Amino acid sequence: MDEFITEEQEMLEEPKEEKKGFFRRLREGMAKTRNSIAGGLNAIFHGSAKIDEDFYEELEEILIMADIGVATTGEILESLREKVKENRIKDPEECRALLMESIREQMEVPDDAYDFEKGPSAVLVVGVNGVGKTTTTGKIAGMLRKEGRKVLLAAADTFRAAATEQLVEWSHRAGCEIVAAKEGADPAAVVYDAVSAAKARKVDVLLCDTAGRLHNKKNLMDELGKINRVIDREYPEAKRETLVVLDGTTGQNALAQAKQFNEICNITGIVITKLDGTAKGGIAIAIQKELGIPVKYIGVGESVADMQRFDPDAYVKALFDVAEKEA
Repeated sequence: MDEFITEEQEMLEEPKEEKKGFFRRLREGMAKTRNSIAGGLNAIFHGSAKIDEDFYEELEEILIMADIGVATTGEILESLREKVKENRIKDPEECRALLMESIREQMEVPDDAYDFEKGPSAVLVVGVNGVGKTTTTGKIAGMLRKEGRKVLLAAADTFRAAATEQLVEWSHRAGCEIVAAKEGADPAAVVYDAVSAAKARKVDVLLCDTAGRLHNKKNLMDELGKINRVIDREYPEAKRETLVVLDGTTGQNALAQAKQFNEICNITGIVITKLDGTAKGGIAIAIQKELGIPVKYIGVGESVADMQRFDPDAYVKALFDVAEKEA
């Protein structure tokens, strides 16, 4: 037990250096995406003699290459055209700030997006195996624990033995308790026990890691349906949240996965991981715009501190390498 408390204290005593700002980590993490578009954008903004159709076509190509997507790119450029016309802009160099504004408009996080963190709430974390789902569950738990929330983990991915072992390890690192069962156990039974524990211990946030066998959609749908029924019946007072975890390095495939999961469960938020390992960071814009579901968390590294709530302003500034004062 002493070891558990020590680990908890380590998690809660955040070094000042970590406060250096998620923006700096975000900026560093977005380097591959930024570098993939920076040269092209600079060439267009500084090399174009005028704002004409060629100018817009070149912009379109660069944005699509960053995996912002055809439809979303079209809306961004339509917004840019309107701003250029309204402001009577003639110089391509003046379009940079307007483009940033047009991209920012595609990403809105509702005011109540994080109300569930205040609890009591039950959060299902879904996603295919390999996207960092279990790790993400642990990191969100760690983040909430640092902020003083009482968190309980439920290891409801009983299909993959390593998932439970991973989550147990994360429970130690985050300084929170966990409800787990043997491999092959009924996931709904695990969630039932976790709900009972959450109510008895007056937990703020119950985080449930679930299986990710998307190739067998029928089984997964049945499993998630059963879990949802248990929570609805046993924990009606809980705020409900379903987060889908997506691997940013897969680009448009991540968007396809999000659409599939949205068909089988009511997705309320998106978590994008591994944005530091890809030049396709624009997928965050495409997913949010095309699905109408907000990106709530993003990960740009391995540590707990590299998982943070999504800030559209910081994201766009990091994408365009605009300086931001550190806190």
